[in-house]
Amino acid sequence: MSNSLNCVHFIAIGGSVMHDLALHIAQKGVQVTGSDDEIYDPARSALAKAGLLPEKIGWFPEKITQDLDAVILGMHARPDNPELKKAQELGIPILSYPDFIYENSRNKQRVVIAGSHGKTTITAIIVHVLSHLKRNFDYVIGAKIDALPGRVQLSDAPVIIIEGDEYLSSPIDRNPKILKYHHHIGLISGIAWDHYNVFKTEDEYVQQFDLFADASPKAGVLIFCEEDDMATVIGRKERADVARIEYKTHPYEVQDGKSYLKTASGEIPIKLFGAHNMQNISGAMEVCKRIGVTEEQFYSVIGSFQGANMRLELVAENNHFRLYKDFAHAPSKLLATTKAVKEQFPDRQLIACVELHTYSSLNPEFIGQYQDTLQDADVGIVYHNPEVSQHKKLTPLTDEQLKKAFNQEDILIFTRSQDLQKYLTDQQWENKNLLMMSSGTFGGLDLVVLGEKITGNG
Repeated sequence: MSNSLNCVHFIAIGGSVMHDLALHIAQKGVQVTGSDDEIYDPARSALAKAGLLPEKIGWFPEKITQDLDAVILGMHARPDNPELKKAQELGIPILSYPDFIYENSRNKQRVVIAGSHGKTTITAIIVHVLSHLKRNFDYVIGAKIDALPGRVQLSDAPVIIIEGDEYLSSPIDRNPKILKYHHHIGLISGIAWDHYNVFKTEDEYVQQFDLFADASPKAGVLIFCEEDDMATVIGRKERADVARIEYKTHPYEVQDGKSYLKTASGEIPIKLFGAHNMQNISGAMEVCKRIGVTEEQFYSVIGSFQGANMRLELVAENNHFRLYKDFAHAPSKLLATTKAVKEQFPDRQLIACVELHTYSSLNPEFIGQYQDTLQDADVGIVYHNPEVSQHKKLTPLTDEQLKKAFNQEDILIFTRSQDLQKYLTDQQWENKNLLMMSSGTFGGLDLVVLGEKITGNG
């Protein structure tokens, strides 16, 4: 942690990584203040417990004074944010959180996990392995991992593992976050067009990963999935001074609803499942091998990895039913996650429900990318709230548009959370599974309560 910082203000402190970064540096003795126009749990509760929750919701330029050493600016703020304008007028240093992470990891070996999908799980696996082997490391990860105190750790550790996001760094810095960290070891899990609000063409989106690969330093390492067409095109570009390492789906098999890695030393039972997660395991292992972990050590601890929160997370179960929730919202994630649950439980009927919540997923010009993404489900459900579309200044999607986009005439469509809940609770769930996929909350639907009603444990 930089010794020159005494007082820092966070604009948009409620973000998932932003609030954890604020908590972390406050614990290091830095005086932290912050603002936001909306703060939800778990950020709200965590900030309140630490005494960092803003007294009032909103933006207050009077909080920006010459006493500040720096302002950390979150992506949620707008370029005309009044606190930002005040900081600019006063000449206070303004950093995005990727800038801040880099400034505090200049002297470390930096490992950056990039890609349209899988990066959270790959990062979490690496962190899990290093933790169990009692290695000294720092990290930045976008999801909560039960074994870790937060999403960010900055110390005097020699290496940092960073989940790299291709989205913009801040409202006034249009560079993708993955370029900010200046990686020594970089990984690209796979590339599938996303973030339509920023990258209007697929070529523009793919270019961000091309730039990431090109940023690999001399004697650096670039690891990529050989089963992903676009990652392969980028990863195999000639660079004699960069080590290029390819990985693919780890051999595995499914027996009675459980997955096993197939290794030279025998089968290893694991808690993850799905072909995409077998890819993630292989990618994580290649990174670990580059930072001093042997295959034998990796295999000795991978079986205890439970998964990252909201990534195929088991919410409820009984002898003939399971309810999973997943952060999947982009087309490639829907397809992989649905396929994984069906493969794991081939004899059970799968009802898969996705919430269209992001700007990309609600955009009539992008929605066609979702074609056939629910094809592995026996029943496909789409939930969207027209008010969310209107808030994002988009025309709400019609049922006809959605059926055509998903290429599925029998898809069920709900626009009211209570109607979706009634449909789900009215079903007979004998020998069935339910998969709920969203980066939102299905209009406030409590999945734990839903699971209790279905399993009879409520």
